[in-house]
Amino acid sequence: MLTESSSKVSADHLRRDAFLYVRQSSLRQVVENTESTQRQYALRDRAVALGWPLERIHVIDCDLGRSGAHAQDRDGFQHLVAEVAMGHAGLVLGLEVSRLARNNADWHRLIELAALAHTLILDEDGIYDPAHFNDRLLLGLKGAMSEAELHVLKARLQGGIRNKARRGELALALPIGLVYGADGKVALDPDRQIQETVRLLFTTFRDGGSAAAVVRRFAREGWRFPRRIRRGIGQGDVVWGALEHSRVIQILHNPRYAGAFVYGRTCGGLNPQFKPIQRRVAREQWPVLIRDVHPGYIDWAEYERNQWTLAQNEAGFGVARRGSVPRAGVGLLQGRVVCGRCGARMRVRYQEVAGHLEPYYQCAEAAVRRAGPLCQSVRGKPVDEAISALLLETLVPAALEAALAVQDEIAGRIAQAEALRRSQLERARYAAELARRRYLHVDPDHRLVADALEADWNEQLRQLDALQREHERQRGLDQDLLGAEARGRILALATEFQPVWQDPGTAPIERKRIVALLIEDVTLVKADQVFIHVRFRGGQTQSLVIDKPQPIALIRKTRPEVVARLDQLLDHCSDDEAALRLNAEGHRNWKHEPFTAKKVSVVRHAYGLTSRFQRLRAQGFLTAEELAEPLGVCATTLYQWGRDGLLQTARYGNGKRCLFAPLAAGEIIVKGQGSKTPRPPQRTTLQSTT
Repeated sequence: MLTESSSKVSADHLRRDAFLYVRQSSLRQVVENTESTQRQYALRDRAVALGWPLERIHVIDCDLGRSGAHAQDRDGFQHLVAEVAMGHAGLVLGLEVSRLARNNADWHRLIELAALAHTLILDEDGIYDPAHFNDRLLLGLKGAMSEAELHVLKARLQGGIRNKARRGELALALPIGLVYGADGKVALDPDRQIQETVRLLFTTFRDGGSAAAVVRRFAREGWRFPRRIRRGIGQGDVVWGALEHSRVIQILHNPRYAGAFVYGRTCGGLNPQFKPIQRRVAREQWPVLIRDVHPGYIDWAEYERNQWTLAQNEAGFGVARRGSVPRAGVGLLQGRVVCGRCGARMRVRYQEVAGHLEPYYQCAEAAVRRAGPLCQSVRGKPVDEAISALLLETLVPAALEAALAVQDEIAGRIAQAEALRRSQLERARYAAELARRRYLHVDPDHRLVADALEADWNEQLRQLDALQREHERQRGLDQDLLGAEARGRILALATEFQPVWQDPGTAPIERKRIVALLIEDVTLVKADQVFIHVRFRGGQTQSLVIDKPQPIALIRKTRPEVVARLDQLLDHCSDDEAALRLNAEGHRNWKHEPFTAKKVSVVRHAYGLTSRFQRLRAQGFLTAEELAEPLGVCATTLYQWGRDGLLQTARYGNGKRCLFAPLAAGEIIVKGQGSKTPRPPQRTTLQSTT
């Protein structure tokens, strides 16, 4: 065998270098399976026996601890392939095919390049020339067997894991709050503070209805959430830190907290760069799901409700996405309005009207999906008012019971918060006591160590003092919430629900939460009127009809009867006088405000009504300048004659301006007599008596 193998080695092969490739699949194998590594390094003696000097035998061992399933991330294998492709390698050594590659694609690529470059391949069984058909066939069979061996090993391991998982006995990493007991069974974490914190998370989500509400409450109260270190330094230790939104989502989606054993929630895979990733598996495709296997923090029914709530909170289009968590904005039916034409969820758009934002319910499904027009748009204020009236009729009979439930809920929350604060206080007190004992047991001669321990003790005491002060302050606030006065206010809330609901100080998000508890969805159809179909939780339905909201242009129009009355008043009244008369008769503008001279002027111009001045001019009345010129007097004299009653005047404008009636033919002004006498036709000047 050695003679036959040696006959394949030519002078051309010996002129080039030999490359020994050494690999183990994992770091654990590198540490424990040292014999395999030594056997691979021993192949250098085979190359020396074939004629290669030791200094021209290159060992490539930078891939130790890496899998051979793929060539990616194996720098050593990539370097070996490059040397073969450039013709630098006369011999490639590997203990067996599986050391070089576990993938047929990578293995056959190496064989193809070796055949083109006339490079020999040596393993523990012999030496092969890929340029020869028989050797190439044998190398291909060995590569296929190596790949099949990897598949068999994986299938055997996965079969044992799945079989154990079907019995619910597979030991998997547990989330925070759950631990394995001495008997190997899952139990709640014996740390009371961890238990209370996890329970408080589920309680807060049950009350708030969103993961963001849980994060906000923990941040507002200054509570910390535990995290267990999984690997590395400090493995198994519990670290307390701020609660993040992603962590809340992970906990709410984890069925282990409901006492269920689950296997196969994720599956491994590779991305386009052949990086290992984990893909989420749909719930109906989980291989193993066994309920009520171990104690949990919630039951399975609550876990199902949490999943439904999280699904409803996701933003998106379509019927399946209706009923999202209440958010900012005055739209009462945000997330619960359904288009009666296409069945899609209607969105809320806000528009500024008269200095404040008003909601509009719009169906934008066609506009977003197909670049079409809006399906329908309904002004939200009349719809919200109709729903509010319906809720007031429905909610008042059960208001007292709801108020008592609110009182009990507040008491329960306070008790949970008090228990959690006590746990934090006990942990801080224990840490301070531990620091004190460490300081007392230190050798006084070791001043550096003693100083460090003393500083740590002082820091723990400061933290304990701060927690105690915060605990006392929060306890005082909680007592105010549980006092007789607070209970009286809550009971009064039941009897005065309508004023509270209509109070502008009530936050819109609180109204939305009440709507979410009572109403499943509201379907709108806009035609000559707006048809509202309400579906309550439980299946009961009710339909309402309201008038179609008028456009703002029609809303701002003055009523026809007011315009007609103003037209009559302008025959003998100025703008000021007309405004006073309209207000006295009870007329108001479109904003329900009293009329002023300026508002009357605006209405006149809007509806084309002639003013008092224009009407007097149409009757022939003259200004002082026009009448003074033919009479040969100044305008001041005419105003004086008007005040004396010698001339007929008509007031307009602000009450001081006036026009003069024209003099009839043959009339003269006789000063001092206060009367008008016929004037002889031949007289052309004004005569006055002394």
